[in-house]
This record gives sequence, structure tokens and C-alpha cells, in this order.
Amino acid sequence: MTSAPDPLVRVSTTHGVTTLTLDSPHNRNALSSTLLRQLLDALAAAATDDDVRVVVLSHTGPVFSSGADLKETAAAYREGTVPVAMLGDVLAAIWECPKPVVARIGGPARAGGLGLVAAADVAICAQEATFAFTEVRLGVIPAVISATVLPRLQPRAAAELYLTGDTFDGRRAAEIGLVTTVTSTEALDETVASYCLALVRGAPGALAGAKELLRRAPATDFRANLAELRDLSVRYFHSEEGREGVAAFGEKRPARWVPGS
Repeated sequence: MTSAPDPLVRVSTTHGVTTLTLDSPHNRNALSSTLLRQLLDALAAAATDDDVRVVVLSHTGPVFSSGADLKETAAAYREGTVPVAMLGDVLAAIWECPKPVVARIGGPARAGGLGLVAAADVAICAQEATFAFTEVRLGVIPAVISATVLPRLQPRAAAELYLTGDTFDGRRAAEIGLVTTVTSTEALDETVASYCLALVRGAPGALAGAKELLRRAPATDFRANLAELRDLSVRYFHSEEGREGVAAFGEKRPARWVPGS
């Protein structure tokens, strides 16, 4: 009988916030096929759990993620496949998750790990965190992660960092759009908690709709686009959540979906 692999992704839920913790510090949270599969399963469970309002992606050890598991990749060449092939599914699961996803980056992130950071809706890093697109120095390119990274980055910064592979710090990451904000290591958890507290005040359906709006490709015709958005606004104002939100505002009370209300 084959035993289940050791958990490389730890899951905990408190007050509507589910934290998925990459827990493979022995290889700097490298994106092995086992870790990616467990992360994909954990994301799917969180996405369908009505009690989960926000998902936090965190890590143990000093490194957020070193990127692809190169030791496993070298061994996998004989089989004609590489673990990074599964990374696209994980990025899609984060990007399309109906719940807000917050990345907590307390240390270095490299290559594929930056794809996870960029896929999150909110990314908070410590000042000491460093980043690098190291792919070209390994003879490969940051292809799959470009689906989430390039919509975030300024084009000139993307060209510089993709081509040089140079390391950059948290402040630069915030300036170019890779992360939302940078804070001290001591204040990292407090900052993450503050964002989560704000996010759980949003209505679940409205948060999912807002995420879809952020991903929406606008119609080329301005008036057609405006008409679609007008209809969307009207639909949400007439929704159960919309009616409850308006009523709660008028009655000066928290809406029913706010935890503890």
C-alpha cells in the first residue's frame, strides 16, 4: 500500500481567511510536482467552500519560493516531461479564484515563484524580500508565468528584468507593479491581516464579480462597452447582496456577510 506524500502545503482557516502555507523549506519551497498538486487541490477546496472569504498564500522558512524544482526537473528529462507543466494550472486557479487571494512574501522569490506572486490579487512583501527572473541564466524563458506577470509589470521593467535576470528588492517590486505594497518584516503579518480584514467586508458575490471585472476585456466600441457596464451595475444593485448592502448602509449597521455581524 502506497502511503500519501508528506504535506507540502499546510491549510488553516480562521475567521473566514484560509491560509495556504508552502511548507517545503528543505528545497526553498521549490515548485515540485507534489507541491503544485497539493496547492492545486487546496485552492480548489478553498474556492468552493462558502465559509472561506479570503485566501492567503504564505510560506515557511526564509524563502517564499525558489521556482521550479530543478533536481526533479533533471530527473524528469528521461520521461520527456517537466514539473513546470503543472504550474499553468496553479496560476489559473489563483487568477480565476472567486475569492480574493493575498500573497504574503517574507523572503526571496525566484522565477516560477514570481508567477504565484503576480497571480494573487494583493501581494505584500517584506523589505528584505528579493526577486529575480532567473530563467535566461538557466537557458530557459519565463513563458508560463508571463500570463500573470506581464499584465502587472511596466513594459520597460519587464524587458530589463526578463533579459538580465538581475535581482531586485521589494521597493522596486512595488514600483513596477509586481507587488501591492512593501513593509518591514516585523509588520508583515499585521499588514496582511489588515488587508484581509478589509477584504472580508466585501460581499462574496460582489468580490467575485469585481475580480471578473478586473479581468474583463472591454468592447472596442465605447458606447457598447458603457452599455454593458451599465447593465452590469443595475444587475448588482438589484441582487440580494446589493439590496442588503444598501439597507445596511441606510441602517448604519454591518451587512450580514461581514464576519461577526
